[in-house]
This record gives sequence, structure tokens and C-alpha cells, in this order.
Amino acid sequence: MTAHKKTRITLGGASGYWGDAAMATTRLLSVENLDYLVYDYLAEVTLSIMARARAADPSQGYATDFVSAAMKPNLARIATQGVRVITNAGGVNPRACAGALRQLILEQGLDLRVAVVLGDDLMDRVPGYAEGTAESTDTIREMFTGESFPPADKVASANAYLGAFPIAEALNRGADIVITGRCVDSAVTLGACIHAFGWQPDDLDLLARGSLAGHILECGTQATGGNFTDWESVVDTLADAGYPLAVMEASGEFEVGKPDGSGGAVTVGTVAEQMLYEIGDPQAYILPDVVCDFSAVTLEQIAPDRVRVCGARGAGVPPSCKVSVTWMDGFRAGHIWTMVGRDAARKSQYFADGVFARTRTTLAGAGLPDLTETSVEINGAETHFGAAATRANSREVDLKIAVKHPDAKGVALFLKEMTGMALAAPRACAVSPALAPNRRRWCACFPFYCPSQR
Repeated sequence: MTAHKKTRITLGGASGYWGDAAMATTRLLSVENLDYLVYDYLAEVTLSIMARARAADPSQGYATDFVSAAMKPNLARIATQGVRVITNAGGVNPRACAGALRQLILEQGLDLRVAVVLGDDLMDRVPGYAEGTAESTDTIREMFTGESFPPADKVASANAYLGAFPIAEALNRGADIVITGRCVDSAVTLGACIHAFGWQPDDLDLLARGSLAGHILECGTQATGGNFTDWESVVDTLADAGYPLAVMEASGEFEVGKPDGSGGAVTVGTVAEQMLYEIGDPQAYILPDVVCDFSAVTLEQIAPDRVRVCGARGAGVPPSCKVSVTWMDGFRAGHIWTMVGRDAARKSQYFADGVFARTRTTLAGAGLPDLTETSVEINGAETHFGAAATRANSREVDLKIAVKHPDAKGVALFLKEMTGMALAAPRACAVSPALAPNRRRWCACFPFYCPSQR
């Protein structure tokens, strides 16, 4: 692997999830000496949505707005500035994503090389996993609940969480844009660091530091004031929050910032909260390339909106990769109603019980099985927190009622019976408002007029 032996690179985190704001790319391209744009689009639920899209249309299954919103208006500028792009926007169909982008590059007459990282898709191994015969004599079980592997014919996607070294290799081979499937979120940043600095698989401390930089960038504006505990200190500027920057050194130490003039804030607090976000054990954050220990990390405010991050350590290399499997496990539906007036919470419970009773009667009459799961949440206007809403003085509550059923017909019957209960509900029940045309009624009283009464 060729080491480029740079001493410093600047990376911009341009996406924290599928559907993030498109303005991030343009904003970050205005940053002087920007070397990389990194985009994270994937969550477990995202893979499920993409798998469903691919099942309906083999050309889909990736983050289409990466191509249409992030790249299309900015490709010429990316090419001119020599900024390299790394993303997991490929989802469950990275080849299709790359094909759409290559067509766009061709239409704009640009010279940009697009690489695709494959190997995460394990669908061909699913039958063996389901039978317990693939790669292990033991039955493969869900890592948190212990559930057995789902039926093979129900599985829509199976993807391993890949690391950063394949990304670095694509960059080594001259790729300007690297598109992956399901890699870990931080790998898009770590891959750039490995390529730029020539880090090796046994440089565990360096890999942990690059992974931490990637973890800070991976959620976009969450590192620059979004979802911040001390939200009052940043709320006035969050509408224009800047997307995060990481200036990474070959030593693995880095500084977090944001574009000049943008909103939000980069403080020890905002960076610390993002560092601890979704990592589980801070002494053993397990990634494909390294087990990270963040317990000795130091954060220093070196300037306004500038935080220096040091001290991440590598604690080993995991022996296996995490795999995300999405599968069809029935259907679900739900709705939110509002109940007002005296005994609002109690009336909500009666309404929910009535909906379930009606639904079960109708299901039995249609020869369908019972509801698999039911859920009732009563959230009060005064307290807003679940069971506390049952306080006698709550005069306005939101009733969230939902069900799960193995058949789409069962869910449809629930929705119909729930709607039908509206006129048989306790007094003061109303569906919560949704997006709808603003219809107005105009009425007036006119003097009665009869020609015979002149």
C-alpha cells in the first residue's frame, strides 16, 4: 500500500444520515485547503428501506440524493478543487449508485474516477446461516437478544460492516470518488487517513484516533450544536448550523471546527457528547479495524469553534465483523389521537381497549390470526412522559396506538376499525392534525325575502 506521507489533511463531514441537508456540500467546498468530503448515509433502518426499494426496482437501493443533490450541482467544483469524496451512499446497491454517478460525470464532461468497494453483501450465504451450516457449526444468533437466524426466504438484506482499508486501497489506485456499501460510519474518514499517512493495520493507536475523528464527523451537525444538552447556548444559530471539519495530523491528533460564519458551535461540550454517542463501552468501542479506547481522550478549546482532540488508543483488533440482517417480520401500523377534557388519559385507555376488541372480533370473523403485538402510549400535555400522563389533572393527552400483524390484511382491518371507533369513542376524541389542505367554510345570515311581502 502506497503511503503518501502527508502531514495534515482536512476533511468535511457532509452528511449524517440519508435525507440530510444538501447545502452541506456547497458550504464545505468553500473551506480553504479542503482535501476530502465524507458522507455517512446508513443506519440499520436505512438498509431495510433500501432493500425494499431494490426489491421493487433492481436499479435502486442506494442514497439517490447523494447523486442528485450532493454531487450533481457540485461535481465541477469538486473536480476543479481536487477534493476527493468518500461515501457509503451505495447502501445495498453500490454498483447502481456508481453507475448513476458515472453517467452524471460523463454528461458534465468531467474527468473523475469512481471506485466501488464490494464484499459487504452476504445474501448468497443466507441459506447457510439460516441452517447453521455456513462458517460455523454453531447456530448463529442475534448478538443482543439471542434470537435464532430468521428464515432464509424472509431475508431482504445481509451486510457485513466493513472497515477502512478497502477504501484506502481504492484511493491508492487513483479513485476520486469512493462508494461503498455497508461499512462502519467512521471508516469513510479513517480510509482517507490510512491513504494519506500510510498507516498500517498494526498501528492501533493511529487507527483508533482516525476512527474517533470519523465518529465525530459521522453525524453531521450533531458535533456542532445539534442535539446538544446545553441547547440554549446555541439554539439561536442552529438553523444555520455549520457541518463539522476535522484537520487531521499524521500523529492521529486532530482539531474539530466548522466553516467560518456558519451557525451552531464547536465546543468541548458538543464534541464530548458526540464522542460518547452510540459507542457503548468507551474503553472498548469495537470497529472492524480496531477496538478503540476513548477513556484517556483529552479535549481542549484552543480557539472559538475549535477543539483539539488527543489521546485515543487502540486496544486490539476484533476477530469478527458485525452483520446487519433485515427481514420481513409481518406488518405494523399506528396512529396518534388527541383526547381532551376531564379524565383525558382514562378516556384514552378506554378508546384503545375498544379499538383492540373490535379489531380482534373482525380478525376472527375474517379467519385471520390475532394481533402479534399491541402498543398503547398516553402522553400528557402537562408531563409528556408516558405513565405520568395518567395524572387526574391531565386535560389533554396524545394517544399513540399501534399494532403488529403477520398479514397486511390484518393491519388494514385494524386501521379501519380504529377509524370506525371515532364516533363510538368517549367524548372529546380527535385525530391529531396532519398535513392537509386548508379548507375554509364561509357562512352568513341574510334577511328572508319574499316577493309577495313588498
